[in-house]
Amino acid sequence: MSGEEAENPKRARGEKAYHFGLSAEEIVARHYAERGYQVLERRWRGAGGEIDLIFRNGEEIVFVEVKASKTHEAASAALGARQQARLCASAEDYIGRLPTGLLTPMRIDVALVNGVGEVDILENALM
Repeated sequence: MSGEEAENPKRARGEKAYHFGLSAEEIVARHYAERGYQVLERRWRGAGGEIDLIFRNGEEIVFVEVKASKTHEAASAALGARQQARLCASAEDYIGRLPTGLLTPMRIDVALVNGVGEVDILENALM
């Protein structure tokens, strides 16, 4: 254990989780980019809060919430009803700013990343 971890283990765990989350977002961004999606935004803040990743796939806008944990099941369990509502509010905020507004094709995906970096995409998970 480093000196900092011994002094403040909660802070060290928080920093480790933060960096794990950033790494998971990068893995997911590459996953979508490899499939031809264009990254529009990373960590976009809207009316309801932050959306991790926003992509364009043709005419469709794809909002992605990234959840990372040791297992896909644990990552999935971390997405509660209140967070789902905030994601939907932010997605509506983003879409409302586009020229075609709420007529824009869209979906909200949840990307689960496990401890070894495997990605499981739940397409249209919140619609």
